[in-house]
Parts: sequence; structure tokens; C-alpha cells
Amino acid sequence: MRVDLNADLGEGFGRWSLTDDEALLDVVTSANTACGFHAGDPATMLATCAAAAHRGVVVGAHPAYRDLAGFGRRRLDATRAELVGDVLYQLGALAGVARASGTAVRYVKPHGALYNAAAEGGEHGEAVVEAVLRFDPSLPVVGLAGSAFLDLARSAGLRAVAEGFPDRALAPDGTLLDRRLPGAVVTDPEEVAARAVALARGQTRAGPVESVCVHGDSPGAVATARAVRAALEAAGVEVVAFAGAAG
Repeated sequence: MRVDLNADLGEGFGRWSLTDDEALLDVVTSANTACGFHAGDPATMLATCAAAAHRGVVVGAHPAYRDLAGFGRRRLDATRAELVGDVLYQLGALAGVARASGTAVRYVKPHGALYNAAAEGGEHGEAVVEAVLRFDPSLPVVGLAGSAFLDLARSAGLRAVAEGFPDRALAPDGTLLDRRLPGAVVTDPEEVAARAVALARGQTRAGPVESVCVHGDSPGAVATARAVRAALEAAGVEVVAFAGAAG
């Protein structure tokens, strides 16, 4: 068995820092890097890409709605054309910074409300798929296991990577439970680690996943990520980036 371990990184802005990126980059195999629309100013993007390249961690683009004040967690009423442009803008920005850091963007994973909207399929899911196709059709896209977004991506010829969330609860329909609801975020490291192992073994509603995500902005994120990786390795799961080696 093998699985990728990813986290959302580079989610600071200016003098404000949300996560301990340096510590998390010592644990994860893929870095979902903020591209400036929900977090991540140019200097933060550059530092994150450079740190990931130094550690051999794969860099992925983490595009979002244009919602800096709401951290990308508010769904916006953007047209398909507007959203295609916004995603392309973010991919281009991160690709340039990554290249200057000695690495490259190797996959795309939408952030926050855009991730949830894309999971439903529909116009916003189609917009993300179109943007990736127009930017670089060789890039895999990451989405919620069993979601309509992955079906859209596969139909368009993109590699679709199914993802699971050991630190998030699911609603009855299989979508991520709203963060504002009790129990939506799992914070106990041992529980998160056990759930990650179950995901890697394919013990999910939607079947096996290629990647598991530990949210860098959750309480005790570094300790949780370390517990997850240790539990996966102890269970005989090889923790390796799905998108191949960095660089």
C-alpha cells in the first residue's frame, strides 16, 4: 500500500503567518501552496516553494475564490469565464515562483469553498477543469473521493486523484461537514491517525484514496501530521507523493 500525505501550506500574508510550514514540510510529501487569492503573498509563495524544493516535497497549486478577507471559505457567485480566468491567474503566478525556486507545479487542488463547489460538479467544477486543461493538461487534479469533480476531470482526460480527510467529518451525502457544525473537525491526533490508516486501506464510503490531507490550520497540526505519518508507516503504508519526485 502507498499513499500521499498533503497539507495546505503558504497560507500566510505579509507579516501574518497561519501555519508552521517549515515543520509540516518535514512530514508531508505534497504541499498545496496558496496562490494569493485566499492567502499567500508573493514573498510567502516564494519562501514556501523554496522550502519545499529544498526538502524534495512536491508543490501543488491551491487556487481559491478571490476571497482574501474570508480565507476562501465563502462561495462566490462568479461566472464560469471569471472563474477560469481566476484559476489560470493563480496557476501562472505559482508556476513562475516555483520555477524560480528550482521546482515546478505538479498538481492542482482547489481550496476551501471552491473545493466544495467543485466537488458538486456543475459550472464551477467545470471551470476548474477547463483552467487546468488550458494551462497544462498533464497536471493531475485532486478532489474529494467519490465526487462529481473527479468524474468531470476524468471525462476531460485529466488524471483525477481521490483524496480523503482524516481530520474532517463527512455529511450523510459524503461531502465535508460544514466547519461551523459540532464535530466537523477532528482534533485528537490518535483518532486522526487511525482514520488516516483506514483511508489508506480503502475503508471509506468512496473506496481507496491516493492522498490524505492534514489541515495545517487545525489545532496541533504539526503533532497531528507526525502522528498520521507514523501510524501510516507502522501499518506498512508507504508514504510517497502521487505526483512523483520534486524538482
